Order: sequence, then structure tokens, then C-alpha cells
Amino acid sequence: MSFTEPAGRQGSAEFRWPQGNSEPWLAQASTIEAEVAQYFLVSARCGCFMQAARSLNVRSTLLRKQLAQLEQALQHTLFSFQGSALSLTREGQQLQAKLVALANERKLPVVEQPLIRLAVAESILHDILGRDLIALLRRNASVRLEIIALDSELSLRAVSADIVLWLAHGETAHPGPTFATSEPQRLAQLNYLPHIAKRYSRVTARPDTPDDLADFMLVQWQHDRQIDSFRPWNELVEQRLAGVVQMQSYELMLEMIRCSACIGLLPAYMSRFDRGLVALPGLFDEPMQLQVWLAVNAESQSVAEVQTLIDLIHHTFDERQEWFQP
Repeated sequence: MSFTEPAGRQGSAEFRWPQGNSEPWLAQASTIEAEVAQYFLVSARCGCFMQAARSLNVRSTLLRKQLAQLEQALQHTLFSFQGSALSLTREGQQLQAKLVALANERKLPVVEQPLIRLAVAESILHDILGRDLIALLRRNASVRLEIIALDSELSLRAVSADIVLWLAHGETAHPGPTFATSEPQRLAQLNYLPHIAKRYSRVTARPDTPDDLADFMLVQWQHDRQIDSFRPWNELVEQRLAGVVQMQSYELMLEMIRCSACIGLLPAYMSRFDRGLVALPGLFDEPMQLQVWLAVNAESQSVAEVQTLIDLIHHTFDERQEWFQP
């Protein structure tokens, strides 16, 4: 596929409306398949093949192949590169105007994407799922997705969503969503341990018992105060008369641990997520654990976009199975 301006036209041509049959090749515009026409128009609008492919949710190689075949069929070069910028040739501008006019005549409807609502525990969204969600959006710029962060049991019970990913204590999914869902699936068990930044703690000076924590500031995410399985940690924090910080924000709590020599309770996988953090095992005799559960709204199970997101979630957790080992 050629993306260079034909000789004699480069940099000097200005768009001109076709008069009568002066451009007979444009008559073929009405025979171009709707999908190929959309590929061309979106590429022209974006000025970038990769962004156009993202918007259309197709591979960029497929998009460029279809456009190359379109140029071959029309026997005209439609795109050119001016330095690193993609632009339309004179013929490309003419074809764009013709296709837009045809689309207006036919009043082609905009293809509406279904709105998918994903409710997910804030820590899971930040630590585990966020990177793969960003990758999904990078591949598909036409998706309609609402992400709801769950930071309390109250927010879980009040939410209405197509997919819910939450944390629960014990062997059951209770408390879970209040609307009708598929059978909840347990994806992983998370073990929790106090953590500290490596740069603020030499190996020989790290605390070995709860009493050793007296020399350190503790930071607690407010959400954790509601969790029964965190009782050993919560009781320690509540007994503090000084040297304790309560945080409403999960991300800010992480920053306090990373940058302020604080000790905070985090999932045991955190040292894999952030190599600058180290777990402090052995401080408490009782294990502190939560289960990750997934459920799908009963009315949304058959929606293809919902299933795509479920597959992404399963793939993410399967890839990180070693994170969840005791």
C-alpha cells in the first residue's frame, strides 16, 4: 500500500469539489462496502491508523489491508504521510466528501455500544485488575464502560452493576450484591500481612513482635476497620495513643507506607506488585484473610461485551495465581 502523494501533486493540491463527470471514479463510492467506508472515514478523521483501529476495535493490520485494497480498486492513492503526520491526498479528500454526503443521504444510524457497569473492590481494581483494564481500553476505544470502586460493605449492597468483583470474609460470598446474580465464583484467597518500605527498614531492625511496632507509625485504611478477619491488626491500631494515621484513600495509604516509614496492612502479594515493599510475617498468630468473589447480573449474562470482560478478569487472575499462594 502506498502512502505517498503522486508525483506533481505533493504539497500543492487543494481540495476541489468534483464537477459533473470530471471525476468518474468517484461514482464507485456508492458501491464501497459499509465496513470499508467506515474504515476509511475513521482513519481520515483520526489521522492515525493505530487510533482508528482502536476506535473501530479491529487490528491495525486488518484496517490497513482493507484500505490498501480500496486504493487498488479505485486506482487512486488516498493517504499520504507529511513527515510523520497522516493526511488525505486530493483524491482522498474527494472520496471523504462523497462518502459523507452518501451517509447523510442514507441517514445511517450510529452503532451504539452497550454500557457495561463493573463494580470492583478498590484494592483489587488498583493492584490486580487496573493494568489489564487499561490494556483493554487501549485496544478498544469504542467501548462504553463504567467502573465503580467498592470501598465498603455499604457501597457493595447499594451498587447495581453488570459484573461485581468483591472481597468477603470466611468461606461464603456473604455479604454480596443485593440484586439477582449468577452463582458467585471464588477467584482467589488473599492473605494479609503488615508491610513496610524496604528503604526505611534494615533487615536486622525489622519488628518481630507486636511490641516491636511501638517504634513505628501505623497507617490504617478506614475500610479495614469493618473487616472481622482483621481483628488482630485493628485492635492494635485502636489501642494506639499516638503514632497512627487513619486514611480514607487506599492509594494514599500505599503512598504513606512507601514514603513515610509507616507500617500498614496489605495483601501478601503486595511485594510482587511493588518491589519496594516488604511483608512482615510472624507478628500475629491469627491469619488475616479475605476471599475474592465474582458474580454477574442475571440480566446481563448473555451480553457479549459482558462475557468479554469476564474472560479478561479470569485471565488476569489465572496469570497471577502465584501471587495468591500462602
